[in-house]
Amino acid sequence: MAFEKIDINTLDMNAFQAIGKDWMLITAGDHQKVNTMTASWGGMGVLWGQNVVYAFIRPQRYTKQFVDQQECFSLSFFDGYKKELSVLGTVSGRDQDKINHVHFHTTYIDGVPTFEEAHLVFIVEKIYEDDIKPENFKDISLDTKWYPDQDYHRVYIAKIKGVYVQRT
Repeated sequence: MAFEKIDINTLDMNAFQAIGKDWMLITAGDHQKVNTMTASWGGMGVLWGQNVVYAFIRPQRYTKQFVDQQECFSLSFFDGYKKELSVLGTVSGRDQDKINHVHFHTTYIDGVPTFEEAHLVFIVEKIYEDDIKPENFKDISLDTKWYPDQDYHRVYIAKIKGVYVQRT
């Protein structure tokens, strides 16, 4: 199996389903060390004349340091694998080799890590990042509900460099 780059304009994807219900993996690293995390928050759109994604990572997540150290990261989408994605979202890569634990196989597209098991991969390059700030909530109940420990997500806006689909 191999990944094939496609024209983003041919992409037929329901981002609400793919991110919010099916989940995605945010993955970064290099050929020596890779980490990944499951995410169900994020988005896609157009900003500053570019096709972009929005990804959110809490400060305590181990994957954050990998994303921070690299210019690019991947968003990977899967058909199924819900059990594996659940493990990758709840077990820290600090504590164990969770990628091998779920029997996923790391591969690289344009030098950016992703997984052979993915059916769709976005390779993205960071163009902006900032922390969610409590003083900017218009609905304070969201702050109370989602940030009782005040561990505010960092939002990453990244331009889409390439979209790849798995070809068998």
